[in-house]
Amino acid sequence: MKVNGRDFQWEENLTVEGILEKKKYTFPKIIVKVNGELVSPEEYGTKVIMDGDDVKVIHLLAGG
Repeated sequence: MKVNGRDFQWEENLTVEGILEKKKYTFPKIIVKVNGELVSPEEYGTKVIMDGDDVKVIHLLAGG
């Protein structure tokens, strides 16, 4: 599987929440897409990532 375009070791029953913890992503505002589809924050703990999935974690920034 890939996370943000880089190879990442897939594990059985790995969730979006698990990826965020393993990658130490603690940004206050992020968007996660799996295979191009948006995953809601409510699904992070239940959305299981399959081997070969493409995960994008996008950190939102505010500016002015």
